[in-house]
Amino acid sequence: MRTIAVLGGGIGGLAASYYLCKSPQVTKITVLESSSRFGGWLWSTRRSDGAVFEHGPRGIRPAGALGRNTLNMVDDLGLAGEILPVTYSHIASQNRYLYVNGQLHRMPSGISGLLRTVPPFSRPLLLSVAMEIMVKKSKQDDESIHSFVSRRLGKELADIAVDSLCRGVFAGDCRKLSVRSCFPLLYNSEQRRGSLTLGLLLGSGPTPVVPSGPLAQRSIKESWAQWSLSRGIESFPESITDYLQQSRRVQLHREAVVKQICPSASGWKIHLEDGVISADHIISALPAKALSSALPSSCQPLIQALQDISTVTVAVVNLEYEGSILPLMGFGHLVPSSEDRGLLGVVYDSVPFPQHNRPNGQTTRLTVMMGGAWFQEEFGAPEAVTEERLLARATEAVHCHLGVTRAPSWSRVAIQMDCIPQYYQGHFLRVVNDVIFSGRTAVEELLGTGV
Repeated sequence: MRTIAVLGGGIGGLAASYYLCKSPQVTKITVLESSSRFGGWLWSTRRSDGAVFEHGPRGIRPAGALGRNTLNMVDDLGLAGEILPVTYSHIASQNRYLYVNGQLHRMPSGISGLLRTVPPFSRPLLLSVAMEIMVKKSKQDDESIHSFVSRRLGKELADIAVDSLCRGVFAGDCRKLSVRSCFPLLYNSEQRRGSLTLGLLLGSGPTPVVPSGPLAQRSIKESWAQWSLSRGIESFPESITDYLQQSRRVQLHREAVVKQICPSASGWKIHLEDGVISADHIISALPAKALSSALPSSCQPLIQALQDISTVTVAVVNLEYEGSILPLMGFGHLVPSSEDRGLLGVVYDSVPFPQHNRPNGQTTRLTVMMGGAWFQEEFGAPEAVTEERLLARATEAVHCHLGVTRAPSWSRVAIQMDCIPQYYQGHFLRVVNDVIFSGRTAVEELLGTGV
């Protein structure tokens, strides 16, 4: 029987604790979170009038083994009745835009979109895909996403579509990010099948086996593209926290900053600001830099590897406007770095999740994302920039890109410091995985059992 300390109360630490609770081998679990709340970047504001705003992820994808795994957990937590699904046929799934050369362009979708030349691209996308099969396989063990896509699909797609996608997903620069770590499916497709097209059609290697529970089965049957929860994504970590408290084996500590981790005769001692906690085992879900500063000096190679992982800061500006102000409907638009380095994109929150609008009177909710890998050069040091400056830049973008002339009736600015790790070339020599599933994997490796 073992006592286990979980460092970090974000979604990764909470997921690991949830899976630990499933094991009879574990006597006691201690979760140590440095901030005043659990959930990490899954963070929602619920206003008293019923409106919900997200300051981190706003939708979760159900696809694949990892998506099924998350939905199985949601089911187990009793949240199935709160799911807000967005299907592939929904306008938010069909319409996604790029802001290029001062104009919004709908991304091509469906066969007709692939066959035609659709601005801002100068040739049909299907031509790039067809020619991709002829490209020789690379002998490099890693390369940047931009280099990989330029080589296989052409520079134009890399400069516009992939640059924008990497800014939307990683808030990062595709010229530095690793294709092997960020898009392993693409890398493996080329390595195993010699082509992205063949890899996607025939499969590019083994994937985890996760059975579909009732909710995952429903997502397949109804063709979900993404989902949220009626009270916001933060309901998910809140439900895990409730589950852990009810298990009676878990101690949850907020505002517990891990200062130092030291090996002891029977396991580990974790030094906090106001005491010491002992544990047989530790699972860390801390950011790389925080863990590196807590490790003993005997772990120097690991400390160095952790310190080599960069992170970026993102400004998230939530805006609410009275009435219906969007000139077009869709999920939102992304902005390539060639167009505006500081502005990553705008999400039209009211389109995929109108249930999060306040129930009385029509409103439009938007989220403007800024900074990322370009934060310092555009806004200076994150701790010095004012919320007023970020709000002004966000509302200016909404005016310029969407033609909205009125001022927002409500706004909130959140500066998410060091919120997204950047997996640069060579990162595969360290490790990366989906956060929730890696919590499960860590527990299985520790206990030597399936959960």
